Amino acid sequence: MRIQYLDNTAKQNLLENLLKRSPNQYGEYEKAVTDILNRVKEEGDSALFAYTEKFDGAHMDAGSIRVTEAEIEEAYRLVEPGLLSTIRKALRNIEDYHAKQRQYSWFDSKPDGTMLGQKVTPLERVGVYVPGGKAVYPSSVLMNIIPAKVAGVEEIVMVTPPGRDGKAAANTLVAAKEAGADIIYKAGGAQAIGALAYGTESIPKVDKIVGPGNIYVALAKKAVYGHVSIDSVAGPSEILVIADETANPRFVAADLLSQAEHDELASAILVTTSKTLAEKVSEEVDEFLKVLPRKEIIQKSLEQYGYILVADTMEDAIAVANDIASEHLEIQTKDPYDVMMKIRNAGAIFIGEYSSEPLGDYFAGPNHILPTNGTARFFSPLSVDDFIKKSSIIAYSRSALHAVHEEIERFAEAEQLSAHANSVRVRFSQED
Repeated sequence: MRIQYLDNTAKQNLLENLLKRSPNQYGEYEKAVTDILNRVKEEGDSALFAYTEKFDGAHMDAGSIRVTEAEIEEAYRLVEPGLLSTIRKALRNIEDYHAKQRQYSWFDSKPDGTMLGQKVTPLERVGVYVPGGKAVYPSSVLMNIIPAKVAGVEEIVMVTPPGRDGKAAANTLVAAKEAGADIIYKAGGAQAIGALAYGTESIPKVDKIVGPGNIYVALAKKAVYGHVSIDSVAGPSEILVIADETANPRFVAADLLSQAEHDELASAILVTTSKTLAEKVSEEVDEFLKVLPRKEIIQKSLEQYGYILVADTMEDAIAVANDIASEHLEIQTKDPYDVMMKIRNAGAIFIGEYSSEPLGDYFAGPNHILPTNGTARFFSPLSVDDFIKKSSIIAYSRSALHAVHEEIERFAEAEQLSAHANSVRVRFSQED
């Protein structure tokens, strides 16, 4: 991996390079996505089936697009029992973590006749997109569905691309059943996003779409926002490790590569105060590349977006980490909790050398659907909050309104909204 000293020029070049990974930079795909969405909106199932055959090589119709109980039973027979056990253990951890995020309605009444409050309502129907193709992600199934279930969503509709045999991946189906998906459809890509956003004869319109996908899926979610809500426009995976001379270089190298293997656009960055550690990590990366099966993807990723930055001070390392606002941030330092307190921008923070990133991906409980491409400055991980909406409650008695009606009228008149003022004044006009 390339080793650079951290200065203002290096930092600026790094930030500019990382921006190239944003879905906002792939305008050449937008027309194709728009065409797909428009056709699905206009033609419904016929467009959905045509695109499924074109892109996935699978023939679908109204009778086969929905996953049946028989298909789910077959999937259970195909899944290795040890994996099923692991899925169930992870599910419990994820459920326990997200249960602590649950919000409740509240009301506050006062003796003066006022009552204010907030009504929390789960979304009625949510669409969950689960990728297929190059890899299968049962962990993403759990991370998307479980917080929706905890929130109390009435109907969870999952879509996932079929293989050429017309079947969905067994691991995906089992994870969906275990997590509590209500309906599963074999559809993927921008066409599946269009179906969820607009509705077709087979797939119902949803209120919100969540879940990661390729560039076509990301741009499709961006395009349908407003027709439905979305969680975020996800970009490629990324990891940043802050380390000092006490870190284990083999552990650091392994963690960097855990994200670099996702795809060629993934980013893996080490920021360290130790030049010796930087050199050792680079050597360990070379050794791992001799044995890891996704070597070509990793090498491409590291060539484009892999960095080892040597900082003068830990404060400089923390500052660049906050500027990058990485999806995954590991802290492997002598005093990791002190560093953690100074981190403002990160999707998920992993503390200590035994809190490796895959722990969060699969098992610990916090959600692994995280803000990418610097959006951790203002976005949060997927949570129960993404599956609820809040309504303000306002109730005033006659006496409570009478005490303040002139104040409200004054405000309205100042904004030249006389009908607003009249709406309050009319209730007390007979008293004047």
